[in-house]
Amino acid sequence: MEAGNLILSKPEKAIKTEIRLTGSKSECNRALVIAALSERKVKVENLSEAADTITLAGVLEGRSGSGERGSGQEPVPLTPHLAPEINIGPAGTAMRFLTAFFTLQKQHQVILTGTERMKQRPIGILVDALRTLGAEISYEEKEGFPPIKITGGFEQKTAEINIKGDISSQYITALLLVASQLPLGLNLHIEGELTSRPYVEMTLSMLQQCGIRHQWNGNVISIKNQPFQPATIYVEPDWSAASYWYAIAALCDEAEIFLPGLTLYSLQGDSTITEIMANFGITSQFKDGGVWLRKEPKVVVRKIFDFKTCPDLAQTVIVVCAALGHDASFTGLETLKIKETDRVKALQTELAKIGVELVEKGQVYKLNCAKRSIPEKVFINTYEDHRMAMAFAPLALIIPEVEIEDFNVVEKSYPGFWDDLKKAGFKVTY
Repeated sequence: MEAGNLILSKPEKAIKTEIRLTGSKSECNRALVIAALSERKVKVENLSEAADTITLAGVLEGRSGSGERGSGQEPVPLTPHLAPEINIGPAGTAMRFLTAFFTLQKQHQVILTGTERMKQRPIGILVDALRTLGAEISYEEKEGFPPIKITGGFEQKTAEINIKGDISSQYITALLLVASQLPLGLNLHIEGELTSRPYVEMTLSMLQQCGIRHQWNGNVISIKNQPFQPATIYVEPDWSAASYWYAIAALCDEAEIFLPGLTLYSLQGDSTITEIMANFGITSQFKDGGVWLRKEPKVVVRKIFDFKTCPDLAQTVIVVCAALGHDASFTGLETLKIKETDRVKALQTELAKIGVELVEKGQVYKLNCAKRSIPEKVFINTYEDHRMAMAFAPLALIIPEVEIEDFNVVEKSYPGFWDDLKKAGFKVTY
């Protein structure tokens, strides 16, 4: 086994455990930007331990992304940080949110850059929108991609912005987060069908908690210039992280898992994992201040899964279907190719190792499990993608030995993942 890899083997007993998940990365990243824009009127509690969040908090606190991980329990006062160059590493959310944020920082110039993969992830749609408003942004290397140079402070030319609805919701959220601080406000015209709608709704709900009102009429979201009001945002545990425990339960013969802090009515779109995994016999009972996951015998009959509103769940569910030998079709995967890696290609490559094909037919992806096999050992490449590591980890429940490349990649969103697996009884060998 190479350094940086780990080997997983299944628990010897039925899984009965309680897992305390870190705060939602999606909620936390929005809350941090809101807190910074509010000039400390807004406080944030239950910070995520995800590396992406630590990077964003570090920039906003003046550490350029460096600094130690805190307990995640104390409110953190935030002030804008202005530096000549900021390297946000692989943190895609930070790149997009900070692009909009720094356009408002008057009389300062900053260069935002990141990893080589980050330099391959498009930012042009957001830059074009901000330029339409009047912002001064230029590309340092390749047109449409980071690194970018931002000259903060600009005279707003218009409040009207058109943006496609089938793009990453983070572009839209970046604009909505700063909208109330624009002199003319913002009227965001969404063209076509809005994908990842729950993430946009999350943003608007969190802004509303802090006194920022909006109107959403048809395809237009309008936010007027207005001040933030004092508020405290409590970040709910991460439903995206919870999805891996649903996958584990789905591949177990028997499981009883308690995830404290999660609620039935969540801002997070990935809470839909409860409905998706019900198809695999996983019940979700909300009581005792959290959710109980239990496995019940059930034949999986659902054949089509749409991830338009929850793309981060795609890898998890597709791997579960493959592991169970369940042929199914998947839609709503359009944004997967511009994530930390090309997740569609990565899935196709890794699933082939157990004889499963993921075939692309237009905007529909079909799983073919006819040649599925269960080897004694499988090696999983992670492609610098945290979700590849965590989505494939549950295969250890059906394959005696699963070796995961670059196990530290999970630091991006769920740094305690491997420790939590050990707590649940998995054998983890570094």
